[in-house]
Amino acid sequence: MTTSDKGALWGGRFEGSMDPTMVPLNLSLDIDHRLWREDVQGSIAWARALGEAAVIPEEAAAEIADGLGRVRQRLESEGIPSDAPDEDIHALIERLLGEEVGVLAKRLHTGRSRNDQVATDLRLWGMKATGLLEADLAGVQRALLDLADRGMEIVMPGYTHLQQGQPIRAAHWAMSHFWPLERDRVRLGRVKAAAGVLPLGSGAVAGCPFPIDRRALAADLGFHSISENSLDAVSDRDWVVELLSAAVLVGLHTSRLAEDLVLFSTKEFGFLRLSDGFSTGSSLMPQKRNPDVAELARGRTGRLVGSLTSVLTILKGLPTGYNRDLQEDKAAIFQAFDSLRLVLPAVAGAVATAEFQPGRIHDALAGELLATDLADYLVRRGVPFRDAHEAIGHLVRRAEERGCAIEDLSDADFERASDGFDTDVRDVFDMTASVEARDLPGGTSRRAVEEQMIAARAALPDGDGID
Repeated sequence: MTTSDKGALWGGRFEGSMDPTMVPLNLSLDIDHRLWREDVQGSIAWARALGEAAVIPEEAAAEIADGLGRVRQRLESEGIPSDAPDEDIHALIERLLGEEVGVLAKRLHTGRSRNDQVATDLRLWGMKATGLLEADLAGVQRALLDLADRGMEIVMPGYTHLQQGQPIRAAHWAMSHFWPLERDRVRLGRVKAAAGVLPLGSGAVAGCPFPIDRRALAADLGFHSISENSLDAVSDRDWVVELLSAAVLVGLHTSRLAEDLVLFSTKEFGFLRLSDGFSTGSSLMPQKRNPDVAELARGRTGRLVGSLTSVLTILKGLPTGYNRDLQEDKAAIFQAFDSLRLVLPAVAGAVATAEFQPGRIHDALAGELLATDLADYLVRRGVPFRDAHEAIGHLVRRAEERGCAIEDLSDADFERASDGFDTDVRDVFDMTASVEARDLPGGTSRRAVEEQMIAARAALPDGDGID
């Protein structure tokens, strides 16, 4: 093997060296070096399995496993050398193992291909990564629960089409962002289960010719089951797509929360104030207070969508079996993971330190928010809903024409709109009574909101989400 091919795990079949333009394209250590812990973990388990199956002497298997342990310690303390000549993390680990145990290192790869090796490494990483993301999501959810506690007694406008619709509790608004993240957290748990299928023992494409106990190997590595088909196992990246899809939904839900934080912290709304720790200023305009944490979180969603699109495009046209195109899956999944691990703690901190502005919220409450309550009033007095809806529409238009609030219209105006109105119609103009009237599960009454918060707390894990 020539200098150009140094660090490769192949070469006996080739006489010439790799073209210099091919060398950098062939390298992947700059990306897959992140899998070194998983590669060592999987290799130790494989060495033990080879020994237990008497493929190699048990003493040799134990020496290899010990050598891999020393490689792990070395990488923990020294890191990956910046000038490492190896084409990928698998080659680097095997080379370092050779430095520890000599020619015995050449026995480790018996019956194993880099195809099932990398698939195993990536799945091991994926199971850990989903646990970390679940914990980060739970952090945002806990911050939303705390914000909901602080907003229980505050009634604010609820919006549809970005127009005021009906009054809601501020706590209800905060909880509306909790539940999408809960779905995301549950979805990540399903991705973790999807990743927990062991491909090791599938070889390059046709399986392993040695009597390896794959189920024992799966248990050793923490997988819940083994792959059923070697040809499928080495190329299956469905769980990668599922993780990226879950990441995109986390990004979308976080982005919607971020948009509300941006909107509600403007001078025009002023419903929320973000703390100084999560705001920035302007290099030109001294008065500016920018909600950069929310804007940056919103912007990162584009990267997540890009990562998913990239992998979907890669997988779309691949023929059966492993193809080198799959080398690109790691860049996409690592980028998505890194983006969420940056965004989620910052969003959690922004929400945890945000403050409702009750005065501004109260000033924004317009009587028109109770238009539906007026229609409900007429319905309770026997007026068909469509007739009630039309009558209230007339009242709203009349108030607009006179430039006054709907509650400032005269009794005669109400009577002309519908003979279902009586003098007690003025009791409808009570924002708290409006939210309390919606007392069904999922509604805006205090009891209903407290019930959903109890359910939310019960759904969250006690720990950090990492097994």
